[in-house]
Amino acid sequence: MRALVQRVRRASVEVGGARVGAIGPGLLIWLGVRRGDTAVEADRLADKVRALRIFADSEGRLAEPLGDREVLCISQFTLYGDTRRGNRPSFGEAAPAAEAEPLYERFCLRLGAQRGRFGAEMEVESVNHGPVSLLVEVDRAKPPSAPLR
Repeated sequence: MRALVQRVRRASVEVGGARVGAIGPGLLIWLGVRRGDTAVEADRLADKVRALRIFADSEGRLAEPLGDREVLCISQFTLYGDTRRGNRPSFGEAAPAAEAEPLYERFCLRLGAQRGRFGAEMEVESVNHGPVSLLVEVDRAKPPSAPLR
């Protein structure tokens, strides 16, 4: 699972001409879900994003986490587009919608995020602040090892 995290002054999303989400200062997150991702990765990624120290403190250093700032999260399967061969991206690593949507919803709920509409064609506007943009990923959870005998 990966997220492109952007610090913004404001951001909004429309579907079919109707605004479905808007935030003031905070984070715009583009979330990609990979085949085989689980709730464990969704929770770990949400927790990592919440803890990122990418907001300025009183001295102007990037030292403050998300805190009470707002979040807008947009599903973005194209974050798993593979462009290593040819000019047409392959999306074979992206999770199918039935697998990705519950993890997207879980991630959004954990962060208290406003959201776009999963699978819809959306228009997203943002005013980046900084700009600060980070690609954040978490490794897949490893299954517990067998107990030693």
